Amino acid sequence: MSDVPAVGILTVSDRASRGDYEDRGGPAIRAYLQEALSGPWRAVAAIVSDDRDVVEAELTRLADEEGCCLIVTTGGTGPAPRDITPEATEAVCDRMLPGFGEAMRAESLRHVPTAILSRQTAGHRGSCLILNLPGKPAAIRECLDAVWGGIPYCVDLIGGPRLESEGAFRPGA
Repeated sequence: MSDVPAVGILTVSDRASRGDYEDRGGPAIRAYLQEALSGPWRAVAAIVSDDRDVVEAELTRLADEEGCCLIVTTGGTGPAPRDITPEATEAVCDRMLPGFGEAMRAESLRHVPTAILSRQTAGHRGSCLILNLPGKPAAIRECLDAVWGGIPYCVDLIGGPRLESEGAFRPGA
């Protein structure tokens, strides 16, 4: 593995994984990270179906084998029967960090009343922070804007590599 921090970008979508639908969420996450991260990093992107076992296996692979210090998912956070990303995330995490989901939903509610249906969450697996986002690019940006200030410091606290970012909050910095 490289000394450059790895960041996983995981799209969870039946249609995108089959090629029936163009993935717009993954590229929106990558674009945001390219703006937000001022130091070197490398993206490890994947698209998987809305199958819980598949999502759990991919999150585990990205964290444990690829060495990602941050995994940002898109899709599968709604109330539909196939929306299982939060459950898969919780299954592979050591601890959940509910404040991320609370902040993202609060921000999203300022834009659409249906944000209350979203089940974004976050947790960590070892030294990897896993963050679930909705699937729409505009909502991805809104949610990341709401929580970005705490992400690099959270990665620091769980033992991950330092993510350089102008928008990060670090106490005493």
